[in-house]
Amino acid sequence: MTETGEVEGRAGPPLWWARRRDALWDVALGGVSAVECAWEGVPFAAEAGLPTTVGVLFGFVVGATLVLRRRWPIAVVLVGIAVSPAAMGFLLAVVGMYTLASSEVPRRITATLASMSLAATFVVMYMRTRGDVEADPTLVVVLSVFVAVALTVPPVLFGLYIGARRRLMESLQERADSLERELSLLADRAEERAEWARTEERTRIAREMHDVVAHRVSLMVVHAAALEAVAVKDPARAAKNAALVGDMGRQALTELREMLGVLRAPPKPAPAPVPAPDLVPVAAVAAGAVAGAVCGAEDGPSLGELEALVGQSRAAGMAVEMLVHGECAAYAADVEQTAFRVVQEALTNCHKHAPGARVVVRLAHRAGEVAMQVENGPCDGKAPEPGLPSGGNGLVGMRERVLGLGGVFVSGPTDAGGFKVSAVLPTA
Repeated sequence: MTETGEVEGRAGPPLWWARRRDALWDVALGGVSAVECAWEGVPFAAEAGLPTTVGVLFGFVVGATLVLRRRWPIAVVLVGIAVSPAAMGFLLAVVGMYTLASSEVPRRITATLASMSLAATFVVMYMRTRGDVEADPTLVVVLSVFVAVALTVPPVLFGLYIGARRRLMESLQERADSLERELSLLADRAEERAEWARTEERTRIAREMHDVVAHRVSLMVVHAAALEAVAVKDPARAAKNAALVGDMGRQALTELREMLGVLRAPPKPAPAPVPAPDLVPVAAVAAGAVAGAVCGAEDGPSLGELEALVGQSRAAGMAVEMLVHGECAAYAADVEQTAFRVVQEALTNCHKHAPGARVVVRLAHRAGEVAMQVENGPCDGKAPEPGLPSGGNGLVGMRERVLGLGGVFVSGPTDAGGFKVSAVLPTA
């Protein structure tokens, strides 16, 4: 329905009626009531000594007030009570009491008007039958009570029933509308969660591609540059660098093939969900889910491969020193993979941005946590720039991995002019 009262191009219901058929029904009832009261106005005019036309016109106006029953039910009932001494308005009284009982009028007003109508009907019936019927006065009283109750109580009870039923239906409709809104909201949230999951999956794949390929390709570029520099002067070294480039390329292809195989493999059945307290932050749950998705590969790299990783950087001409503190222990696969990826990406950044700098890799095994740090000094200015492109995602990816496991990540320049990357991962 529009503000102008039109529904689908048609005029809306007139005046106070909610539906067009309600208006037609009330007009029809008002017409019948007007005809009834006009007919009853003839004997009323004769008894009152008035012209018949006046009695008919009076009855017509009284009966026509039934059209207003939905708008002013109290007024209609009062009119019916007022004209009850004239012995007119049977339909007006019955329908008016029904409408009053079924409306939203307070119950005390309904009870008061029903009592007044009952009393008025009893008095009128008693006065009219006392002189016409030669019978026992008790019979007259009983008959008057019966008529008064029959004309008042059933309409009131039926109206109360219809009003209660209408309010129940409205309540159920409101509940249905509320439920529909909630379901729509839940559907929107589910779509948002699905979109968030798709975004996280794309981010995870991009991060894995970056970690797997970037380090190997960076070393290949460094070896290729060295190969170009010594190809004429030192053929033996050139051949060694060429072999290293080939090895790096084959390792990059192998790791890429393994990662694509994992991505193409059918998903494993999800474990049964464990109920969590309502007060757990959504961000923490999401972080754990991302961490599991990013670091959950069972055959990923581990801390035991750090020596080989550092050796590859040494073979590429970088001065790398690795220091290990504490006793090495077996950690969860996601912890070891994240620690390896942090060191790998930090060494890749050293190849890109600090050629010729001295690099120190520190690994510390402590109670309940494992810490790693990659620190490079200032560039010596002698080594040529490898010209490796940087997408700016290395530090972001490392931070996401570490924070996803509930760890701490810090990176930034050092006082000596170098750069330092530090991470602490909980092992529990």
